[in-house]
Amino acid sequence: MHLIKVDPRALKENPDRLRQTKSTPQADALLLATIKAVGIVQPPVITPEAGGGNGYIINAGHRRVKQAIAAGLEEIDVLVDEASNDNGAMRSMVTNIAFDPMNPVDQWRAIERLVALGWTEEAIGVALALPVRQIKKLRLLANVLPAMLDHMAKGDMPNEQQLRTIAAAALDEQKEVWKKHKPSKGDPQVSWWSVAQGLQKTRMYARHASFGDDLAQAYGIQWVEDLFAPADEDSRYTTNVEGFLGAQQEWMTANLPKKGVIAETTNWGEVKLPPKAERVYGKPTKSDCTAMYLDREGRVQSVHYRMPEAKKPKGGKGASSTDNAPEDVGEVSRPRPDVTRKGVEMIGDYRTDALREALGRAPIEDDALMALLILAFAGQNVSVTTGSGGVYYGHSRLAKNAAVLFDADGKLAFDMDTLRVAARTMLVDVFSCRENATNSGIVARIAGEMIGADAFLPNMGTEDFLSCLSRPALEGSCKDTPVLPRQRVKDTRAALVEHYKEGHFVHPNALFAPDPAKLSDWLSSRAVAADEDEADEDIADIGEGGFDEDAEAFREAAE
Repeated sequence: MHLIKVDPRALKENPDRLRQTKSTPQADALLLATIKAVGIVQPPVITPEAGGGNGYIINAGHRRVKQAIAAGLEEIDVLVDEASNDNGAMRSMVTNIAFDPMNPVDQWRAIERLVALGWTEEAIGVALALPVRQIKKLRLLANVLPAMLDHMAKGDMPNEQQLRTIAAAALDEQKEVWKKHKPSKGDPQVSWWSVAQGLQKTRMYARHASFGDDLAQAYGIQWVEDLFAPADEDSRYTTNVEGFLGAQQEWMTANLPKKGVIAETTNWGEVKLPPKAERVYGKPTKSDCTAMYLDREGRVQSVHYRMPEAKKPKGGKGASSTDNAPEDVGEVSRPRPDVTRKGVEMIGDYRTDALREALGRAPIEDDALMALLILAFAGQNVSVTTGSGGVYYGHSRLAKNAAVLFDADGKLAFDMDTLRVAARTMLVDVFSCRENATNSGIVARIAGEMIGADAFLPNMGTEDFLSCLSRPALEGSCKDTPVLPRQRVKDTRAALVEHYKEGHFVHPNALFAPDPAKLSDWLSSRAVAADEDEADEDIADIGEGGFDEDAEAFREAAE
């Protein structure tokens, strides 16, 4: 290693440099002021360019070289060194940590670079004076979505708990949540709490498990170590909640004491004892019963209780001995259902996918298709703010329109007249053109134009409506009538009211036909939204050929 003077502008940046995150303007301004005042205290380190080049590559000191150029220095002192086997990876990391603490993202990238060069986690920990647990924790960033990492590198970091939750989630799940919460130009700050909440999964910890490895293996439980947890506790956990609770239930069944029951809990996590049971808070006796249950964290808990004594028959004679009577422990809780909650949810997903496939592929007659559309509005996931006021839910108010399509045996049985009436009634409840929360928007205008609803508009040549018109609009309403505009507005209005007393007047703005420009904007906005909304791809992906092939398949099914 030797010292030379070079023009800082002739030095080339190292494309494989360690610190990739840009420094802050304040830090650069401070370094520039220092260089102008006292010069460069520690010379940057450079290495000869490999591959036959005759230049020099900056190995350490990119910011010093950059600010020296900004300060207008013609020459600076540099140290020339030969490149090491790892291209200076470890030395560069140690130097950067000594000068300015690196953010976790850059530290992780540096560690991954060293691992790729053959360094072990233990060797990196010894060289950097860091515990191996910290090295493993930083390497968890490899499980974070690259888009999130790029944003974290800018200095907007989640806290440790949030980072733990994010790193534990699958990349596909992170992508969906990041799409919803990623920063925008108007709001560049990320709500990491919202991101973590979207990826939060219930964890069941091994330290709370009463069962052993045999039941864990039988229920498919795989323990994962939480590297962010304190080092002095068993931090292994699983997200297989159903399997964990099933193993706990089986352990309780196998280890149930004499005169014991498996009890359920309330919504507040309190144990449900049998009716008339009296809980024992002190030391239990041999005649007391035991209730075992799972608390909110999945731990096995037990309480003792006492059942009231059975009343003896009157007279005392002929009564059976209490010693020979069966033990009364109260009503035992319901057994575990055949299908767990997760299984029920999986069945719901299977049914939904099959229903969508059938709706897209199976042949459906026109009358059945109309009936299914009416049934769709009666679903419990449908709510409509109706024109008559109030919010109606499909399973309550709107269901009455679909109920007429069923016979006494609960089967769909209808004629076309009944179907038409049900369809009209459902549309009456749904469509609204009122200027409030019930407004259906432009679709109601299109529907009105389609069925000729203009002919059903009332006479607007009344004092109430005409008083809402401006002078130009009121005078424009006199066109094609013998009424001439008066000097005073109220006189013109009175003349029009008298003229239309026995006639029929509809203001042009009240006609159903929507404005062509607004209709075009609405159609284009819906098309853009369909392209951007990837959630709608669940429907568009029926048949892997895309929308055009799906539409063709729908037409074939209709034929």
